[in-house]
Amino acid sequence: MTALIAQRFDEVGECVDTAIRRVGKRIVLAIPLGMGKPVAFVNELYRRVARDPTLDLTIITALSLNRPAGATDLEKRLVGPMAERIWGDYPDLDYLRAAKEKRLPPNIRIREFFMQAGAWLNMPSAQQEYISSNYSHVVRDAVAMGVNMLAQEVSARGLGAREQYSLSGNSDLSLDFLDYLEAEAAKGAAVVTVASVNRRLPFMLGDAALTRPRFELVLDHERYEHDPLCIPSAPLGDVEHAIGLNAAALIRDGGTLQLGIGELGDAIVYALQLRQQRNDVFRHVHGMLGISERFAAEISSIGGLSALERGVFANTEMFVDGFLELYRSGILSRRVYPHAALQQLLDDELVTEKPDEELLVGLARAGVALIDAGEFLALEHCGLFASGTTHDGKYTLITPQGKRIEADLRDAKARVRIAAECLSKRLDGGQVLHGGFLLGSRAFYSALRNLPEVDRAAFNMTRVSWTNEPGGPHHALKVTQRRDARFINTTMMVTALGAAISDGLDSGQVVSGVGGQYNFVAQAHAIPSARSILLLRSTRKKAGTVVSNVVWSYGHTTIPRHLRDVVVTEYGIAALRGLTDRDCIAALLAITDSRFQKDLLTQAKRAGKIEASYEVPEAHRRNTPEAIAAALRPLRGQGFFSTFPFGCDYTAEELVLQKALATIAAPPTWLRAAFKRLLPARRAVEDPLIRPYLDRLGLDTPQSREEAELQRRVADAIAGVLAGR
Repeated sequence: MTALIAQRFDEVGECVDTAIRRVGKRIVLAIPLGMGKPVAFVNELYRRVARDPTLDLTIITALSLNRPAGATDLEKRLVGPMAERIWGDYPDLDYLRAAKEKRLPPNIRIREFFMQAGAWLNMPSAQQEYISSNYSHVVRDAVAMGVNMLAQEVSARGLGAREQYSLSGNSDLSLDFLDYLEAEAAKGAAVVTVASVNRRLPFMLGDAALTRPRFELVLDHERYEHDPLCIPSAPLGDVEHAIGLNAAALIRDGGTLQLGIGELGDAIVYALQLRQQRNDVFRHVHGMLGISERFAAEISSIGGLSALERGVFANTEMFVDGFLELYRSGILSRRVYPHAALQQLLDDELVTEKPDEELLVGLARAGVALIDAGEFLALEHCGLFASGTTHDGKYTLITPQGKRIEADLRDAKARVRIAAECLSKRLDGGQVLHGGFLLGSRAFYSALRNLPEVDRAAFNMTRVSWTNEPGGPHHALKVTQRRDARFINTTMMVTALGAAISDGLDSGQVVSGVGGQYNFVAQAHAIPSARSILLLRSTRKKAGTVVSNVVWSYGHTTIPRHLRDVVVTEYGIAALRGLTDRDCIAALLAITDSRFQKDLLTQAKRAGKIEASYEVPEAHRRNTPEAIAAALRPLRGQGFFSTFPFGCDYTAEELVLQKALATIAAPPTWLRAAFKRLLPARRAVEDPLIRPYLDRLGLDTPQSREEAELQRRVADAIAGVLAGR
């Protein structure tokens, strides 16, 4: 890694001035999703364009997030005191605030390809400007829109000539954007790249570490540094834990894993740790839930229940907290190397990571007869050769002592000499994770910042064009590295014929975006040993009523039925690949909540897609929340399956208040009920156990009649939570 040589600024206004001069009045700006947004630069650019109607700005990005502020008075009372503790001094994005308040100037457009789930459903500007694009196609589509500026926060370490830079958590699209804009600049195009230094970002290695100058303008002053955007941990209930247990049984030992952020990803990580560290409990709970018996064939053919002795490798769009947990647990331990033949030998356990003559024999048998310059570089990156070993550029190795050895692995005498004089004691170029971007909690970022260098090198932050696509010139290497891949994603609904609805509504409104989900589903079908696993909560509440998420049909599709593979709910596993429509329906009925099986089956029969005599087997007719709760309850009592198995960002008091506030309706509703609930509410207000919660919300001493009514309502809600109602 080398220092970044560029035009440097310690004043954001001067940096923005220079950037505008480079590209002109029409600015098409690409900024990373999530944590890599250069907030100070973008805010200043936004303000300039908002003031000057002769300028035109289009921002291409995804997952724009500000610190939660609370929409109601009660929410603000709750969020305010904990904001600094959880989100630190992370600054708000001005364009995001303006968009939410519907005051974006007409000369500024925000085009996101992935949005915070559900946050923009009733925002016409966001819905109209949404870009429906696979994650791996975003750069292509941004080029078509005329992108001429890239701006990103980067991490840095060292000083002066020893200063090093890293793209930190956002190498996902930035590496491809940098390649494109550099090529355009070489042709004389008016383009610019801007880095804003934030030393509080984790310094990530792999492809994220910049080994040559990549940015033209660098904004570097401590006043523009801030805490990275964080996502607090979410609670895990019975449904999440059951889904995690079912999915964990589908992971193949020695295979590959992709996970996303959120409760279901955390639940899988917890279940995998249980599978590894308390295999007896893991098997027992599968028996109690009936999963190991009802879905024995699916578990046997796709995954397993045994401990993961060989570990797994992660090829994932997103590097989340859970992967670090798996690394610490020894589960994320399968290392991959940038050489397909060597990787195959290692995974087939024909050789070990300690190079010897047998490894050279294996390479020769795999087709690596002669070590030319290209093979030497690839094997050198794997750590095969001892330090000081070089190559003459043709077919000769030069030992650290300067001796020349013909690099012909078919020659037994040459192999003996190479093994004795040129090989290292252990391969050292292996990595346990390839990820596009990272996002997580404050604890996650802190852990990454404090990683020892040897551990840091095991995580390669790279391009989504690498992680999300199996094709290209390195197809054979990708297929070998991604052995027995289980690409796991979440979906909102599944039709009885296997189509998945993950990103939008039948009205056309976008809930979030396709992101990389289609990428990984298609990849699972392109790699022979891979499977796509879609996680689905079987039910949801709609207008206060429980409805099924397994539906007969829906007017929007994210993953078409011809790409159906594995669907997991809290009730089991449906392996749909290669099934007839009739068998697909039967498999999904087996993991549908029993309250909705009859209606779904009736619709299937009415459509002639399943025989009129078919009935859901008796073994699958007890798919109820109560059955899951009964199976998990004894183990919860023993300390398993906690709500926050990896720690919690909230205090115990805040957790109670969150539940209480969720039960409080809008004023018109609760005022009508106030008189009916007045007496129990008054008792709750006077309860000394409830007073600290009221103090926390600033409702200990009401200042008005309205606040007194609110105090009583909140006290009643808190009492309900504490009583388990």
